Amino acid sequence: MHPPHSCDTLVALGSVTAQGQTIFAKNSDRPADECQPLELHPRRSHPPGAWLRCQFVKLPQVETTWRHIGSRPYWCWGYEHGVNEHQVVIGNEALPSVLPAAPEPKLIGMELLRLGLERGRSAAEAVEVITGLVSRYGQGKFANDAGVRTYDNGYLVADPHEAFVVETAGHEWAVQRVDRAVGISNVYAIGTDWDTKSSAAPTDFTAVYADPDSLQGSGATRRARSCALLDRQPGRLDASLLMTILSDHGDAPATLPEGPSICMHKRPDGRWSNTAASLVADLCADGSRLPVYWCSFYSPCLGLFLPIFLEGELPPVLSQGDGQPSPESPWWGFHRLNQRARQEPQSRMAWVHSRWQPTQERLLASAYALAHEAKGLLDGGEEAAARRLLTEFMAENTRKMLLQMEEMSAELM
Repeated sequence: MHPPHSCDTLVALGSVTAQGQTIFAKNSDRPADECQPLELHPRRSHPPGAWLRCQFVKLPQVETTWRHIGSRPYWCWGYEHGVNEHQVVIGNEALPSVLPAAPEPKLIGMELLRLGLERGRSAAEAVEVITGLVSRYGQGKFANDAGVRTYDNGYLVADPHEAFVVETAGHEWAVQRVDRAVGISNVYAIGTDWDTKSSAAPTDFTAVYADPDSLQGSGATRRARSCALLDRQPGRLDASLLMTILSDHGDAPATLPEGPSICMHKRPDGRWSNTAASLVADLCADGSRLPVYWCSFYSPCLGLFLPIFLEGELPPVLSQGDGQPSPESPWWGFHRLNQRARQEPQSRMAWVHSRWQPTQERLLASAYALAHEAKGLLDGGEEAAARRLLTEFMAENTRKMLLQMEEMSAELM
């Protein structure tokens, strides 16, 4: 596996958003040809004594795992980001540390993310799940024969009421509670400003574990950019603005950026990762509507954020895709559209964005109207009607999105 060089995750608590609700956002930056389908898993009960086998580590299963949606690199059991039925949402980051590779197997960072979603009923509980597993089983760099590149990890964990940054190094960890809004990236940043830490963790987590070169590198630059963009809009942040931040190219908004940006694009010489999937999670703390999860495939600047509701059934086509290009896979379809737009980036990228814009605006209007309507049905005990309404809404929007994507891709030929 080629090493991922970037990811960016952001959260704004309700105190600084336009509607008073927590909003989470994540760009998953991975190798440019690594397919990342979206998949839903229902709530499941497990018998006493059951075990869960991850890729390298076996651990005891819990009694109940929660219904959730995750964005999964095709080869991996874990996720880059995801949400569960309790409105817990998590994204992870690769962290460059100075720790050497361990000889024994550990949990992969993306596996810890999925375990947090499966087992956490709140952000705080998901943090306890992740840090407890890190302490017992470890994570980070370790030697393996499967060709999987492993690394230390950071996480942003949120629910409608609170959010936490988690940074790890081997078996050690530190947790920082989010105050208002924050962006994290591929750089250690907690330092001494932690709220809790593992018993053996140093007082200054960054000083001891961070690769010194990374503190002035791409991750630090992108983290500064995302935090600055969040701070510019106090009281105005909404899902649309978070989508714009995830599509940010810095000083080159309508073409390929010259340097690393929040929306990452693989360079012609093979350098850098590419944003493979994105999520904007618009949570709801007051019960007035359902949470809306906006999911995008491949580069967010050249795609559409599709509204997803965990209370309905995910269109099966969104879960298709593996290591080989496929005409049936939405992920590979957006990959093709991206490649054709990049052939003439100065004109084609702006054209693609302009074609998606009216569709995005219609979805922003219709999704929130439906989120209120379906919540009313659920509150009235009409679960089947709500599930059917949400499932049909997602299926129809997916159909229209894929049709428009293919038309645009054909025009660019």
